[in-house]
Amino acid sequence: MGTEHSKNKERRSMVFLRKGPKLPAWEDALLAGREPKSLLKRGLRYVSLSLIMKGMTSTPDFLWGLHEVQKLNLSRNQLVVIPPSLGKLDRLVVLNLGGNCLKCLPKEIGLLRNLKVLFVNMNCLKEVPAELSLCRKLEVLSLSHNCISQLPLSFTDLTSLRKLNLSNNRFVQIPLCIFALRSLDFLHLGSNKLENIAESIQYLVNLQIFIVENNNIRSLPRSLCYISTLELLNADYNAIQTLPDDLYLLRRLRRIAWNPMDKGLHIAHNPLSRPLPEVVEGGLDVLFNYLRDKKERN
Repeated sequence: MGTEHSKNKERRSMVFLRKGPKLPAWEDALLAGREPKSLLKRGLRYVSLSLIMKGMTSTPDFLWGLHEVQKLNLSRNQLVVIPPSLGKLDRLVVLNLGGNCLKCLPKEIGLLRNLKVLFVNMNCLKEVPAELSLCRKLEVLSLSHNCISQLPLSFTDLTSLRKLNLSNNRFVQIPLCIFALRSLDFLHLGSNKLENIAESIQYLVNLQIFIVENNNIRSLPRSLCYISTLELLNADYNAIQTLPDDLYLLRRLRRIAWNPMDKGLHIAHNPLSRPLPEVVEGGLDVLFNYLRDKKERN
């Protein structure tokens, strides 16, 4: 009788445990006595580890011993700090720290010499460590939705960088170091506090997508018209009154675009002087012909 009572009690305990909150995968693995390396996933290209949305306020210590990991996702947690131990993961190719509460990055991030993709969007960064420029293989960098107002001059060393997202920050002007990044084909500076675009923008000779929507820009520089690779120019929601006469040189702009996802020229919600509003309504060919004729008359 006593034995049967004990078995029933044990069954009830097991049922209770099963109904309890489920442990995060990494905690479950460690409590079960499993090797942390068992959390790694070995794909065709990368050895990866995802600890997304685990409610972490700090990183687990075992993480810095997983030297094999090449792709690490720590996004959408509540991390306040990334320790210097990050530098031990020197095989990292992709690192996602987006959607946390980070106020800074450790200077040891410069030890990640194989890093190609870095997301630190939606955090609380006010600055970026100069050591990030030591990641010479970096191709994609997103720092959007932070509180950054300037970049280190050493960023000129990121010569492999192709895509840079600095939207939703506090830039008053485009950092000078950006104009040295000749490999850039994507540059997003929307929702900042920009008042102008420097003539040096012409040095970004491979730029295909340039977004400066929702700023305080009063005019587009003439030099912008010489970036023949441009396929999307988004200057919606600014203070632009006139357009440069040479804008018609941007032959890869195929249309006046209204959908944010479409390629073409986005120039809506600007106080364009007359007759530009009516000309724009006629489409890109009409606009380009108008600007070409205007230039010839002058």
